[in-house]
Amino acid sequence: MNDRDAIIDLVKHCLIKASSDYRRDKCELFKEIINDENNEIAHNVLCMIDKNYEIAADSQAPLCDDTGIPHLILEIGTGTEISADTIDAIYEGVKQGLDTLPGRPMAVLGTDSQRIDQSKGLSDISCDVEPAPILMVRSNENKIRLHVLMLGGGPAIRGITYRVFHKHSLDTVVNQIVEWARDATEKLGCTPSTLAVGIGRSQYEASSMMLMAMVEGRYDKQSDLEKRITKEVNESGAGPLGVGGKHTVLATFLKVGPQRASGVRIVCLRPCCCFEPRVYSVDL
Repeated sequence: MNDRDAIIDLVKHCLIKASSDYRRDKCELFKEIINDENNEIAHNVLCMIDKNYEIAADSQAPLCDDTGIPHLILEIGTGTEISADTIDAIYEGVKQGLDTLPGRPMAVLGTDSQRIDQSKGLSDISCDVEPAPILMVRSNENKIRLHVLMLGGGPAIRGITYRVFHKHSLDTVVNQIVEWARDATEKLGCTPSTLAVGIGRSQYEASSMMLMAMVEGRYDKQSDLEKRITKEVNESGAGPLGVGGKHTVLATFLKVGPQRASGVRIVCLRPCCCFEPRVYSVDL
């Protein structure tokens, strides 16, 4: 475990990388779909998105003007310990990362009621944007690893967490996910999307699975189920930025948690925008 100052610096740079990085597997897939797209307008849109990625990565600048809300997942490995001081250092690193990036100043001021109706206005300070509560998970590795995700507002608007009556049929659940994803990506605007899907026993668990799917998902290693969802959503023909074309969705990241002996599965779907998942990881 590093000391406080080292942890702050690691988290700071992790947040900046999460906001600006062009991961290799996504970059390679993007090149493939650019070459595959025969709709001229869609092809040009994909080229512009790819260029934006390269510029952001080279300059460590935000990929999108909606820099997102920090979501933190902390993997606690076997034989390791986490203290309140470590958590405090993580939060300080997030603040410094938002300040350096800089993050969009979008913290809402005031009481509960004033924050709901936004009547007190906004803070003009980037680091006033608080991260979501930390999700802690176990790991078999002898280390503590932090994953920083920067989640924008568009996918949150189009996302859904709801129950599916499975009727003892995988197809029933998959077909519902595809139906939701088609509707969401057609309205999202910032496609091609990556679909993050979590399936659990409660809203909390399904949402946690969805977040872990974004951390663990790979563009170059897709399961048959993930490929099926991607293929069926792409048949909608919405295309990048909704202009039409083959590639409404790049990939699906699916994580299935433990399930309850019941007729219901809780599904959490986040239709990530073209610049998400914005995620980076660091060992503390």
